Parts: sequence; C-alpha cells; structure tokens
Amino acid sequence: MSPFPPLGGSNGLPPVQWRTSGGIPKKKKKSSARSFIDKLSVILLAQAGWSSAFIVKTGTVRSVFRVLTAAMDVQLPPHEGAKLSVVDMHTGGEPLRVIVSGYPEVQGDTVLSKRRYLREHLDHLRRALMYEPRGHYDMYGALVVRSELAEAHLGVLFMHNEGYSTMCGHAVIALGRFAVDYGLVKEPRSPETAVNIHCPCGLVKAFVEYSEGKTGAVRFLSVPAFAFATDLTVAVKGFGDVMVDIGYGGAYYAFVDARRFGLDVSKSRTRDLVDAATAVTTAVKAQVKLHHPVSDDLAFLYGTILTDGKDEYSQEATCNICVFADAQVDRSPTGSGVTARVALQYHKGLIQLNQSRMFKSGATGSQFRGKAVEEITCGDFKAVVVEVAGRAFYTGVSNFVQEPDDELTHGFLLK
Repeated sequence: MSPFPPLGGSNGLPPVQWRTSGGIPKKKKKSSARSFIDKLSVILLAQAGWSSAFIVKTGTVRSVFRVLTAAMDVQLPPHEGAKLSVVDMHTGGEPLRVIVSGYPEVQGDTVLSKRRYLREHLDHLRRALMYEPRGHYDMYGALVVRSELAEAHLGVLFMHNEGYSTMCGHAVIALGRFAVDYGLVKEPRSPETAVNIHCPCGLVKAFVEYSEGKTGAVRFLSVPAFAFATDLTVAVKGFGDVMVDIGYGGAYYAFVDARRFGLDVSKSRTRDLVDAATAVTTAVKAQVKLHHPVSDDLAFLYGTILTDGKDEYSQEATCNICVFADAQVDRSPTGSGVTARVALQYHKGLIQLNQSRMFKSGATGSQFRGKAVEEITCGDFKAVVVEVAGRAFYTGVSNFVQEPDDELTHGFLLK
C-alpha cells in the first residue's frame, strides 16, 4: 500500500503512485509510554466531541497523531473551491513544491512556450502556492508537464516568488527521486536509474541511485554551461565599481567575492548579503546586455551569487550563497549556480575536466559536488557539460484549497 494518498495526474499526465517495497513491518510490543499516549488520545478525542464509535473504529491503540491524520485523510469539512495537490521536498534545505494536480491544461507546443503560457494566463496559481498563507517568501515550486521530446520522461516548469526560471539544479535533484518513486520511469534499474527531465533551458539527464526499491542520491548532467564575461566592472549603487563574472548554467548569474563588500557568506547577516547581491543584480541588469545562442527566453540575469573567493582548486569545500528572483535566498549551494561557477573556473584554467569540487551553502552548510565532464560548444561560446550531485528528501504531501470567499486566497507576501 502507498504511504501517501494516490495523486491525480496534471496536464494530461497519468496518475502517479508512490513506489514502495519492504512489506508490512513486524508488530512490536507496546511500551507503557505508548499505551499512555493511546489512552490520552482517546480521552482528548472524546472531549473534542468525537463519537466513541468512531474512536473504536479507528482503533484506540493508535496515537492521537495517527487518529487525527486518518481523519484528515478522509475529507475536509464541506467547502467550495479548487483543490491543488502537491508533494513537498527539499534539497540541501531549499524547498521544492512539486505540483501534481489542480492546474488546467498548460497550452504550448514546447516547454518554453508552456512557460510563457503559464506566466501570461495562470500566474494566479503560482501566487496561490508560492505565497503565504500556503507558501512563504522563499518558496520554490515545480509543475510537471508533458515534453515535446520523445526521450524525456517529464517536462517541468519552475516557479518562485517573482515568476518562472529556466533551470533549477536543486529541483532537478528532487525531481529525479520523485520521477522514480512516483512511477514516471516505468522500469527503474540498479544501481542507477536514468531520468530525462526537460527543463525550459533544455534536456537535463539525471541519474538516481536505486537499490531494493529505494531511491537515494542524484547526479545530473547540465545543458551547455559557459563563461559569458569575466572581470567585468559594473557601477553598483552604494558600493562603487565592482568586478563581476557572469556565467551560464541553465540560467545566468553574476558572481562576486563577498569580501568586496566586507562580508562573509557563512557568517554575515543574511539581510546584508541580500542587500549586496541585490544591488549587484540591479547594476548588471542595467549595464550588461545578455544574449543566448539558443533562445532569447534564456537571455536574462536570474540573480547574483556571492562567493568566498576560493576559486582556485582545493579539496576543501568552497562556499557561496545565491540571491535570485525578487531577493529570494537559496538555502542549497544552488545547482545551476554550481554549474555556472564550475564553467567559469574551467574557463579560467582553475579546474580540469573530471576534477571534482565540493560547493557549500553559506546559508545551511549543505553541499553539492560539481565537476566539468566534457568540452562542447554553445553557439560561439566554448562550453562544458557539468555534473552536479546532491541529495533530496521528502517533507510531506498536501491538498490545498481555494475557498471563493477567502479574500486572501490568491496569496500575499511580506517583504
């Protein structure tokens, strides 16, 4: 039996079911503490107005948490309004809300055109799931859609507090596990299962550890990553001239040594790091015109990554923190940011092919491994394919509703 309730398909995708193994666990002798909790559960439920018949039916040997969970799984109180079903995960502390049902058909012949349609016609649903009261300022989401590519197991559209991104490494790591566990890959194989995820920036190939029915760590191979500009001077309000690098890893980022602002990516106040990074992003957007060989939809600056300045190869982890979209802070080392940073380091001759480095989040201390694995080209740019590896974990499953008389049903943000 599935530990999660069945989840309906989204945008014409088939219903997804949790893949599990291991059978029914053996019964354990109940401790006296457990028995006390069970009895207390029944008393509390009775005092709350639950009928004795219901308590007996659900089983007095269950804890209050199991009884309440069982009751909540049955149904919400009578209500009107749309329902949105999600699976919540995190990668290195960075949330990912995978939307599995509740969206109407997303129009478009390509994943990129679907991204445009989402932005122009269905943005109210992004706000409903990313913003409070269902989300928060730094929530991140992914909508699974059909891909036009035959080799893709799924397409995905990423969303955040400002809009829609073109690539997200932490989400790819989480979606790799999700795709295997929820049956989007029909025949998982050990020791690794390949999952082709079609992102707006292109096809990303993920590889999910798989053994005895369980998924584990995930690595992925990036789209072509390259250095767009290095040692570029921009005038940053409040800080004067600042030297930046701009790299592409499925999205464009500006990179700056945090010490230029007198900051430490691991120890300084998050607010100070956000202010400095946001100032850089504003300056680069105003002073640097970006372009991409594949599509104009990819030619925008996603954010700024402040680093510890340790770009020379070392077996010790190098730290960074990413501020993207509308001053949103990534809790993970940032998968697409690691991709772009590796591309920049390779471009500068600081790292060689297949030379792995560890990248550490200044926010949480979580780590990704990154390395350049192949030289290629992207238009006129000399590029590399970068492999990034990390772990993702499940945090829950939710069914959200939008009651029509709720004045805040479409969400709000506190800044």
